[in-house]
Amino acid sequence: MKNKEQLIQFWKQEEAGVQIRGWDFSHIEGRYEAGDNLPWDYDRIVREYLRDDMMLLDYDTGGGEYLLSLGHPYSKTAATEGYPPNAQLCERRLKPLGIDLRRCADPSRIPFPDGAFDMMLNRHGSFDPQEIFRLLRRGGIFITQQVGGDNDRELVEMVLPECEKPFAHLNLREQRQAFEEAGFDILRAEEAYRPIVFYDVGAFVWFARIIEWEFPGFSVDRCLERLLALQKRVDEGGRIEGRAHRYLIAARKQAE
Repeated sequence: MKNKEQLIQFWKQEEAGVQIRGWDFSHIEGRYEAGDNLPWDYDRIVREYLRDDMMLLDYDTGGGEYLLSLGHPYSKTAATEGYPPNAQLCERRLKPLGIDLRRCADPSRIPFPDGAFDMMLNRHGSFDPQEIFRLLRRGGIFITQQVGGDNDRELVEMVLPECEKPFAHLNLREQRQAFEEAGFDILRAEEAYRPIVFYDVGAFVWFARIIEWEFPGFSVDRCLERLLALQKRVDEGGRIEGRAHRYLIAARKQAE
C-alpha cells in the first residue's frame, strides 16, 4: 500500500511520462475501461457503404491505423492529419504505400479540389459540414463517429469543477441539423452514453493529461486535493466512474 508521498510521486511520474503516437492508450490498458460497447458498429457501417472503386478520404486519420485496416486500394485513398507527431507517423506509414497524405489542421480548409471524393470518414476529429459538402461528389457519403460535448464531464468536474464545456454544441440534435442545412440526407443518426471506469488514480492522471482539451489546465499540483479525494474513492469502492458520450451520423450529399 503506497503512502501519500509515494502516490503523489507516482502520479507525477504518470503526468511527466505522457506521450502519444496515433491513438494508443495501451499504457493504461487493464487500468481503465473505455466505454466502447456502443449500440452501433462503426466499422461495419463504413464497410456497408464503401466500394473498391470509390475515392476515399479519411480526415484526421490519427496514425492511420483504422484507414489501413479497411484495405482500400491505396491509389484511391487519401488522408489528412494535423497533429504534428501523428502527421510525421503518417508520412512514414502511409506515403510509401501511395496514399495521398496531406497535412491539415483546419476542417474548413481541406486541401483537395471540389467533388474529389465518393466517401469521407472522420472518427473523433473535427469537421465542417459545408466543407464536406464541397469535397464530396453528388451522392457521396460522409460517416462520422464523434465524441459528444458531455464526454467525461463527471470526471472533469471531479478535478476542475469550474470548467465550462468546451464543445457543448457537439450533440446529435445540433449536428444532424447542421448536416441537413448543408444539403445532406441523413442515412443514420444515433447517440449513446456509456460508462468509463478507472481503477487507479495514476491512470486517471495520464488520461486527463492526454485529453487536455477536456481537462484544460489540469495538473497534479493544481488538482492535488481533489486527486487525493479520488484516491479515497478508489480505496473504498475500487473505481472512479464517469460517462463517455458518443454519436454517429451517416449522411449522403443530395444528388440534385
